[in-house]
Amino acid sequence: MGDGSYRDSLAETFHYAYKNVKLDVAVVSSIEALRFVTFYREKILPGVPIIFYALSPRELEGQRLPAGVTGRTSDVALRETIDLALRLHPGTQAVAIVTEAPGFWWAVARSELDRHRDRVKEIDLFGPPSTDLLARIAALPPRTLILFQLATLSAKESDINPRNVLVAAARHLPTYCAWKAELNYGCVGGAYVDWAEYVDSTAEIAARVLGGELPEEIPVTDDSNFKTVMDWRELQRWRIPESALPPGTEILYREPTFWETNRRYVVAALVLIAAQALLIAGLLWQRTRKRKAEAVLRESEQRFRVMADTTPSLVWMCDAEGKITYLNEQRIAFTGPEAQAGYCDLWPAHVHPDDLRNVLDTISQALGDHRPFSAEYRLRRNDGSYRWMLDVASPRMNGDGSFAGLIGSAIDVTDQKLAQKALERLSGQLIEAQEKERSRIARELHDDICQRLALLSMKIEEANQHLSGTSEATKRSMQEIGKRCEEIAGDVQLLSHQLHSSVLDFLGIGIAISRLCNEFAKRHDVRIDFYKNNLPERLPRDIALCLFRVAQEALHNSIKYSGARLCTVELTGTAELVKLVVRDEGRGFDVEEARRKGGLGLLSMQERAHLVQGTFSVESAPGEGTRIVVAVPLAGARRSAGKASEEAASLLR
Repeated sequence: MGDGSYRDSLAETFHYAYKNVKLDVAVVSSIEALRFVTFYREKILPGVPIIFYALSPRELEGQRLPAGVTGRTSDVALRETIDLALRLHPGTQAVAIVTEAPGFWWAVARSELDRHRDRVKEIDLFGPPSTDLLARIAALPPRTLILFQLATLSAKESDINPRNVLVAAARHLPTYCAWKAELNYGCVGGAYVDWAEYVDSTAEIAARVLGGELPEEIPVTDDSNFKTVMDWRELQRWRIPESALPPGTEILYREPTFWETNRRYVVAALVLIAAQALLIAGLLWQRTRKRKAEAVLRESEQRFRVMADTTPSLVWMCDAEGKITYLNEQRIAFTGPEAQAGYCDLWPAHVHPDDLRNVLDTISQALGDHRPFSAEYRLRRNDGSYRWMLDVASPRMNGDGSFAGLIGSAIDVTDQKLAQKALERLSGQLIEAQEKERSRIARELHDDICQRLALLSMKIEEANQHLSGTSEATKRSMQEIGKRCEEIAGDVQLLSHQLHSSVLDFLGIGIAISRLCNEFAKRHDVRIDFYKNNLPERLPRDIALCLFRVAQEALHNSIKYSGARLCTVELTGTAELVKLVVRDEGRGFDVEEARRKGGLGLLSMQERAHLVQGTFSVESAPGEGTRIVVAVPLAGARRSAGKASEEAASLLR
């Protein structure tokens, strides 16, 4: 470990490096390291348990371990290595010990050689790796064995390292090494500690210490479990038979036998021969099976064509590139009598020009995504008229799972579209008629009934004033009758406003809905907050009427069914659309169940939004309140009822 000043400096370095690190255990692997950490323990490892390994029992002889230190020892297997070497080389006359300097390993080797002084003499070659050491090794006499131990770190300021020396020595004489790691550099072999087992036993001690046992309570034991390991190449070089080796010897770097070298090629050849035989048999069987499959396929294709040609639908197929490969007879008859009508690049000519781009884009996306699609478009019939078709297509797959194209079926839905348009027109006419009737009744109530009730109220008041000399009971009765008459007049007037809001016609949707909220709040004793933002100055009458009726119906349903005491109405506008939102925090309901039951309120609101090309949505769930949203595009206002018939007629243009 160097002189005292170096050790002090090294201890100071360790102190500053680990003073803020909490260590649970320290492990050392040499006698010098153990002496260093125990001497400077209070400075660098205060209170830390120390575990050692890779120390010979001889290195600890006469020493008393301090508290907190334990470990495993393992002796140097030089006796076993020397005895094995002399037995494998019976004519040996000398043993050369190659090491850097007299030390522990040299002392052990020398003491073991003392047992064979009558057979061999000892030659000591000390010094670091150098040309001088190589020359002295080269001058060793024949019938000499080499015991080699040079540390890898012992090469100082030299181009020659310990392994260079080992390789040179092994070429000259049989060489046995101290470490198993040198076997690949010319060492014949030797007896070595089973390091895997040795490290495991040391790890067990560390685990016990970490588990809470005191190191001084764990006795130091010796695990000198040696195993003979030899290099097969050196056995061949020095003509050492494997039968002379101890039982259980591990032999490394053995050259593989012919079978080991060529096993995969031999096996591959046998497998290839067997595979060829199986392939021939399989081809014969496959040919028979293919013929049967082709017959079944022809029959299946024939059945498909018969079915496709007899179905009333227009059936078509295309390949993966979109090229039409099949049209059934109904499709050919629909577009024209020519046998090739609709095939290849001719079929787009039969699609209405206004629908062609959408059809091409839909088919292109389906071909790219390998997914089914459905589309509605107008197709020209052989008489020149266009008919609306509902086309549904699905992907086709080849036998190997690859995409083969699309197969589709189209049906004529023109009559359904005409019926749908007729229903829409009828619905619009009914709503318009309803509004007209509401307006008429509202005018009758306001201009006739309300006026007559007001006149009656005035007459009762006048009569009450001329009841001089009448009893007080009679006067109170007349006052009560007058009050009831005024209440009836107010209710009739409110009913008139609900049937038709003149405010909507003259002051606009914002003020109309604001007054509607005030009337509902006053009449039903609830709070209704109304917000409006960015509303256009004037909205088309049909849009304004739609929003007013939806708000009226939504507030009516909320007050009647939700149980909420607070409702919010929001009316906002943008350059493209106007949106109405009515929400409450009431008991809510199941929207799907309400639609299945056919509630007229939701259906009426949805139909009104549809007539002005708007969207209608209901968000609600039991216990979570209700939110009704209507959004109407300003550019998409429904045209007048007189133009609706023109839209229906345009279906076939």
